[in-house]
Amino acid sequence: MSNTKSTSPTMHPDELADRREDDDLFVLDVRREDEYEEWRVEESHNLPIYDQLLDGDTSGLQAALDEIPSDREIAVICVAGITSADAAAYLGDRGYDARSVADGMNGWGRVHVSYEVNAVRDGETGGADGVVQIVRPGTGCLSYLVERDGEAVVVDPSLYVDEYRTLAAERGVEIVGAIDTHAHADHVSGGRRMADEWDVPYYLHPADGGDLDGFEPIENGDRIAVGDRSLEVVHTPGHTPGSVSLLWDGALLSGDTLFIRSVGRPDLEGSTEKDVREGASELYESLGELTALPDETIVLPGHMSDEEMRPLATTLGTLQTENELLGMDDRDRFVEAILDGLSDEPANYNRIKAINWGQEPLSEEAASLELGPNNCAAN
Repeated sequence: MSNTKSTSPTMHPDELADRREDDDLFVLDVRREDEYEEWRVEESHNLPIYDQLLDGDTSGLQAALDEIPSDREIAVICVAGITSADAAAYLGDRGYDARSVADGMNGWGRVHVSYEVNAVRDGETGGADGVVQIVRPGTGCLSYLVERDGEAVVVDPSLYVDEYRTLAAERGVEIVGAIDTHAHADHVSGGRRMADEWDVPYYLHPADGGDLDGFEPIENGDRIAVGDRSLEVVHTPGHTPGSVSLLWDGALLSGDTLFIRSVGRPDLEGSTEKDVREGASELYESLGELTALPDETIVLPGHMSDEEMRPLATTLGTLQTENELLGMDDRDRFVEAILDGLSDEPANYNRIKAINWGQEPLSEEAASLELGPNNCAAN
């Protein structure tokens, strides 16, 4: 058995995020198999005994003790931290160093981890000065703090706006605006909340404005000041009609237009084949605009596709070689590849879209709608 035991019966989800590469930690997920297959902590081990634990039955856990390493710390996770606490207590009574992850997968979905992007250019330095990438490892969503001369704007903020308030305070900057690169379908935007609570402008392309009011419309070529520099707006429709990318100091914040391994899916605004084909064709044109940028441009996407790359960034030149969809030079072949590669739609995406478009109120239920995997990539 592990010789070192924690004095706390629970593990904060932030600690779990910090220790994702810690070989001394074994993550035991006790949820149902279908829930685990849909959404999980990477490299975790599933023991589907959730229903048994709900009934106070630990026989399944006892029968599986041989699957649980006795010489490693055990982080037990469930949906909300209740049944995992029972499992961790059972293991602790038998000499295991086991703790329950507080709030379970619900807590995991709220974790935000920050990385400096001071230019990751395939090992070279320079560029992207003043950009901090904020990763939600539980959902794969990325947001950014872009700062200059004591001012900062947040790009694609999550609903948990205090995360950005804390980060800004740590860095000694004042948040002066929030920008959404598009109307999101996989997570609830914190842009309007920032605007309301902090009295700062919220920027969005009007094609994605829906029934919202009170946002600052942005168009292709507009510039949003941050200190003595500015973010340049590049309209890149396809994923949504109002999708934009943002240029900053040799970096491209590409939203959901361009990812490291894929591109944005074009089927979340209109679901007919005609709609999807038109969206894919628009996306092809937008990607063509982006590939005209210098090869050394640092691409900072809106979703995570490679957990080993931190921060998640690479050069446009590299992507033109390694991202198969970006490298296609035939529109028809691109459109067919998009249609063939579409995966399941993001969970609750119609409800999330309705909130982000101002068609439903921003309620306490909103946070629970976005818990789960993001499926905004085309394949």
